[in-house]
Amino acid sequence: MPSSRCFFQFKYLIVTILSVFLTHRANGEAIKLTSNNFDELMKSELVFINFYAEWCRFSNILAPIFDEAADKLKDHIPKDASVVMGKVDCDKESSIASKFQITKYPTLKIIKNGQPAKREYRGQRSVEAFIEFIKKQLEDPIKEFKDLKELTELDDKKRMIIGYFDRKDVAEYDIFRRVATNLKDDCQFHVGFGDSSRAMHPPNQPIIVFRPDKALSNDEDETYKGSLLVFDELNIWAQEKCIPLVREITFENAEELTEEGLPFLILFHAPDDMDSVKKYKDVVASTLTDEKQNVNFLTADGYKFAHPLHHLGKSPSDLPLIAIDSFRHMYLFSHFNDIDKPGKLKQFLRDLYSGKLHREYHYGPDPSNELSDDPKTPTVPPESTFKKLAPSKNRYTLLKDEL
Repeated sequence: MPSSRCFFQFKYLIVTILSVFLTHRANGEAIKLTSNNFDELMKSELVFINFYAEWCRFSNILAPIFDEAADKLKDHIPKDASVVMGKVDCDKESSIASKFQITKYPTLKIIKNGQPAKREYRGQRSVEAFIEFIKKQLEDPIKEFKDLKELTELDDKKRMIIGYFDRKDVAEYDIFRRVATNLKDDCQFHVGFGDSSRAMHPPNQPIIVFRPDKALSNDEDETYKGSLLVFDELNIWAQEKCIPLVREITFENAEELTEEGLPFLILFHAPDDMDSVKKYKDVVASTLTDEKQNVNFLTADGYKFAHPLHHLGKSPSDLPLIAIDSFRHMYLFSHFNDIDKPGKLKQFLRDLYSGKLHREYHYGPDPSNELSDDPKTPTVPPESTFKKLAPSKNRYTLLKDEL
């Protein structure tokens, strides 16, 4: 059997029901994607692909569900929707599989405007769920405001991109919509036309502005300075703004973050404690940006994720606190307020890399250790709890009572 992993990973499919593509379908099945038709079909607005292997048992379980969704989708989306639901036999079409770095089966990926989405589908695995997901993907990713006052009422815990345009029928707005389609899961997108936004930009010169999650960070507003007619340029800028250095871990994105394979540096905080979140983000941004390729910087609601706290010998009453989950063990940072001490949090990470934290687990703190209040007491970090979030052969989603 091939060495690639075969997991029962069902993800939301984005399906094609354009009449121009019906010739590629047979018996209500999803379109078989091959090297001959792949490039043409990728021009669609949305493409939902099932990467499978014939020898994979879980691929065979998904196949009829996927095909049935493709067959029924035409009754639930607009007739002019540019959507493709396709499938790739990875053994026969190895070049396509390699292009998308497929290592497990079945893998379901979303392509938006020719660009692979950052996230795979990780929801319920049923015909109904697939169709509802696709319908949601086809919703307008941009909310239009009619008065500038509406912008003062937006959720200050959300990051957003706001466009100010004279009118809708311009090339710049088409580019803005494409970016919004790609990033709508990471940011809110808003737009105003004509009188509703005229006070915010020069005549015939639309502008786009990033507004940060002011309740959760000290980031500043920023106006896009590049060309509004170059998709890649605007998309890269918006992605940098929409996806922060420090992300929140939830039950919805936990497996995705775990699959990235990087250790977690996590701030556990009370739900209403935004000051600690801001402080942690500022310290990470000012001292640890060079570590972003090695670590996932996260925040977590300490009430929802009470189980990891319990493994650390802590409870919600001890919040806020910081810990590392290396996917082998969890290590507790000395005191939250120590992040104000220059280099303290960075040294905590270095001690992970050097093996010092694990060494002290077995032999007790080094004589020079500053992270322990009692240098004579060996640390006893618990096993990782977040490693449970890695993909399983038996089920896809994490159950809340497991953390």
